[in-house]
Amino acid sequence: MPHMPDFEAWAIFAKVAERGSFSEAAQELGLAKTTVSKAVTRLEERMQTTLLHRTTRSLSLTESGRLSLERATRILADGAAVEAEILEEAAIPRGLIRLASTMAFGAQQLAPLLPKFMALYPEIEVDFELTDRRIDLVAEGVDLVLRVGPEPDSSLRISKLFAFRVPVVASPAYFEKHGRPEHPSDLVRFPALVFTHIVGAEAWGFRHPKFGETTVHVDGPFHVNNGVAAVPALVAGFGITALPEAYIVRELQDGRLEEVLKDWQVTPAPVHVVTPPGRARPARVRALLDFLRQHFASQSWAQGIET
Repeated sequence: MPHMPDFEAWAIFAKVAERGSFSEAAQELGLAKTTVSKAVTRLEERMQTTLLHRTTRSLSLTESGRLSLERATRILADGAAVEAEILEEAAIPRGLIRLASTMAFGAQQLAPLLPKFMALYPEIEVDFELTDRRIDLVAEGVDLVLRVGPEPDSSLRISKLFAFRVPVVASPAYFEKHGRPEHPSDLVRFPALVFTHIVGAEAWGFRHPKFGETTVHVDGPFHVNNGVAAVPALVAGFGITALPEAYIVRELQDGRLEEVLKDWQVTPAPVHVVTPPGRARPARVRALLDFLRQHFASQSWAQGIET
C-alpha cells in the first residue's frame, strides 16, 4: 500500500545539507536538534539507505544523498514559497473577493458601495452574487456572505456587522382609514404586510423602557419575500409593517410613510458577516469589512457596529 511521502523530513534533510550541520539547520528551522536528527534518520530508514555521512567533526552527502538533494531542496523551497504567498495574501489587500448577500440588502445597500470600495483598492476584484438561498461557503468557494436576520449556530465564522433600526410604518392614507395603534397589542386589528422570507416574521417583538417586552402576531392581505419590494405596497396603503429604516429613509422624510409606536422598539434586524472557518481572514476581506463598518457607523439607522 503506498504511503504519503515524508515531505517534512525531506525538507529538513535539504536544510541540513545546505547548512552542513544539524545544529545550524535546527536553529534556522526553529526546531530541536534531536528533532532534526530523528527526521533524517527516519528518512534513511524509510529509504533503506544512508543519505549523510556523519562524524563528530564533519557531515557529507552519500551518493544517495547527492542524487536526492535537488528534489529535496525543491520541496523545501516550494513549501517556503507557498507560506510566503499565503502570508502576503493575508497582509496585502489584493485578489478576488467572492461576495454574496441577501437580495434586498445587497441591491439597496451594498451595490452602491462596491464601486467606491474598488476605487480605493484597485488590486481587488469582486464577484458579487445576490441571492436569498442559503449558500454553502466552503463548497462554493465564497469568501464572504452578508445575511440579514437571526443566524443559527454554525461551524462557519460568524459575527454581527450591525443591526437595522426597525420602525413600524404605514402610509397616511392607511392611518386615515384604519386609525393609529396606540399599543403593540392593537396591531392584531390592523391589516399588516408580512414578509415570507423570514422565519417567524408574523411575530413582532417589542421592547419598552418602562413596560418591558411583548410579542404581537400579525397578518394581512399582502405577503412578500423582499423588503425593498414591499415599499410600493406600503406607500399605496396596503398594510402596516415593521421594516428596516434604511429601506424607507426617503419615504419617511417626504411623508409618504409615517412611523407609529415610537416609544416601543421593535427587535433590531441584525446583519451578520459569515466567512469560512479559520482564524485569519485574507487582507482583501478584512479591507472590505473595515470599509463597510466605517460606512454603516455613519448611518443613524445602523446600531451596534462591531469589530
